[in-house]
Amino acid sequence: MKLELPKITRTTLALYAGASGDHNPMHIDIDVAKSGGMDDVFAHGMLNMAYLGRLLTANFRQERIRSFAVRFTSITPLYAEPVATAQVAKVVDSNTHLDLTMALADGTVTLQGTAVIEGEIAA
Repeated sequence: MKLELPKITRTTLALYAGASGDHNPMHIDIDVAKSGGMDDVFAHGMLNMAYLGRLLTANFRQERIRSFAVRFTSITPLYAEPVATAQVAKVVDSNTHLDLTMALADGTVTLQGTAVIEGEIAA
Protein backbone atom coordinates (compact mmCIF):
# COMPACT_ATOMS: atom_id res chain seq x y z
CA MET A 1 0.00 0.00 0.00
CA LYS A 2 1.22 3.45 -0.83
CA LEU A 3 0.02 7.02 -0.35
CA GLU A 4 1.82 9.83 -2.16
CA LEU A 5 1.30 13.12 -0.39
CA PRO A 6 1.20 16.69 -1.60
CA LYS A 7 4.12 19.04 -1.12
CA ILE A 8 4.47 20.28 2.49
CA THR A 9 4.07 24.06 2.25
CA ARG A 10 3.94 26.88 4.77
CA THR A 11 0.17 26.85 4.30
CA THR A 12 0.08 23.12 5.14
CA LEU A 13 1.98 23.81 8.38
CA ALA A 14 -0.17 26.80 9.32
CA LEU A 15 -3.38 24.85 8.72
CA TYR A 16 -2.09 21.86 10.72
CA ALA A 17 -1.00 24.16 13.57
CA GLY A 18 -4.47 25.67 13.71
CA ALA A 19 -6.27 22.34 13.53
CA SER A 20 -4.05 20.56 16.04
CA GLY A 21 -3.34 23.41 18.44
CA ASP A 22 0.39 22.73 18.02
CA HIS A 23 1.79 26.20 17.43
CA ASN A 24 5.43 25.30 18.12
CA PRO A 25 7.26 28.16 16.38
CA MET A 26 9.90 25.75 14.99
CA HIS A 27 7.19 24.69 12.55
CA ILE A 28 5.77 28.08 11.56
CA ASP A 29 8.32 30.85 12.27
CA ILE A 30 11.43 30.86 10.06
CA ASP A 31 13.34 33.17 12.44
CA VAL A 32 12.80 30.81 15.38
CA ALA A 33 13.75 27.80 13.22
CA LYS A 34 16.96 29.52 12.12
CA SER A 35 17.80 30.49 15.70
CA GLY A 36 17.53 26.77 16.50
CA GLY A 37 20.08 25.89 13.82
CA MET A 38 17.62 24.85 11.11
CA ASP A 39 17.60 26.19 7.53
CA ASP A 40 13.85 26.73 7.62
CA VAL A 41 10.69 25.50 9.35
CA PHE A 42 9.84 21.81 9.07
CA ALA A 43 6.75 19.64 9.36
CA HIS A 44 5.23 18.59 12.65
CA GLY A 45 6.00 14.96 13.43
CA MET A 46 2.36 14.37 14.26
CA LEU A 47 1.33 15.69 10.83
CA ASN A 48 3.34 12.88 9.29
CA MET A 49 1.84 10.39 11.71
CA ALA A 50 -1.60 11.63 10.64
CA TYR A 51 -0.68 10.96 7.02
CA LEU A 52 0.25 7.38 7.93
CA GLY A 53 -3.10 7.14 9.72
CA ARG A 54 -4.78 8.29 6.50
CA LEU A 55 -3.01 5.48 4.63
CA LEU A 56 -4.48 3.01 7.11
CA THR A 57 -8.02 4.40 7.11
CA ALA A 58 -8.02 4.62 3.31
CA ASN A 59 -7.41 0.88 3.16
CA PHE A 60 -9.14 -0.52 6.26
CA ARG A 61 -12.30 0.20 8.18
CA GLN A 62 -11.36 2.07 11.35
CA GLU A 63 -12.79 -0.61 13.64
CA ARG A 64 -10.30 -3.15 12.19
CA ILE A 65 -7.25 -1.09 13.25
CA ARG A 66 -6.12 -2.61 16.53
CA SER A 67 -2.89 -0.69 17.04
CA PHE A 68 -0.83 2.00 15.39
CA ALA A 69 2.56 3.20 16.62
CA VAL A 70 5.47 5.12 15.14
CA ARG A 71 8.86 6.48 16.02
CA PHE A 72 10.20 9.64 14.48
CA THR A 73 13.56 9.16 12.74
CA SER A 74 14.15 12.40 10.83
CA ILE A 75 12.51 15.74 10.10
CA THR A 76 10.35 16.43 7.08
CA PRO A 77 11.60 19.65 5.49
CA LEU A 78 9.47 22.30 3.90
CA TYR A 79 8.48 21.46 0.30
CA ALA A 80 9.10 17.74 0.74
CA GLU A 81 6.64 15.33 -0.89
CA PRO A 82 6.58 12.40 1.52
CA VAL A 83 5.33 8.94 0.61
CA ALA A 84 3.60 6.69 3.15
CA THR A 85 3.84 2.93 2.68
CA ALA A 86 2.61 -0.15 4.49
CA GLN A 87 3.81 -3.70 3.96
CA VAL A 88 2.57 -6.92 5.49
CA ALA A 89 5.16 -8.14 7.99
CA LYS A 90 3.35 -11.20 9.35
CA VAL A 91 0.00 -12.68 10.28
CA VAL A 92 -0.45 -13.80 13.88
CA ASP A 93 -3.69 -15.23 15.30
CA SER A 94 -5.61 -13.97 12.25
CA ASN A 95 -4.32 -10.42 12.71
CA THR A 96 -2.16 -8.78 10.07
CA HIS A 97 0.91 -6.90 11.29
CA LEU A 98 2.09 -4.10 9.02
CA ASP A 99 5.41 -2.28 8.79
CA LEU A 100 4.82 1.41 8.12
CA THR A 101 7.24 3.92 6.61
CA MET A 102 7.16 7.59 5.72
CA ALA A 103 9.97 8.47 3.31
CA LEU A 104 11.21 11.41 1.26
CA ALA A 105 12.19 11.37 -2.41
CA ASP A 106 15.89 11.08 -1.50
CA GLY A 107 15.18 7.93 0.53
CA THR A 108 15.30 9.57 3.97
CA VAL A 109 12.92 7.74 6.30
CA THR A 110 11.16 10.21 8.58
CA LEU A 111 8.89 7.78 10.44
CA GLN A 112 8.88 4.05 10.99
CA GLY A 113 6.03 2.25 12.60
CA THR A 114 3.72 -0.68 12.92
CA ALA A 115 0.03 -1.36 12.81
CA VAL A 116 -2.10 -4.38 13.56
CA ILE A 117 -5.19 -4.95 11.46
CA GLU A 118 -7.90 -7.38 12.50
CA GLY A 119 -8.13 -10.23 10.02
CA GLU A 120 -5.90 -11.37 7.25
CA ILE A 121 -5.28 -9.16 4.24
CA ALA A 122 -3.66 -9.76 0.89
CA ALA A 123 0.06 -9.03 0.90
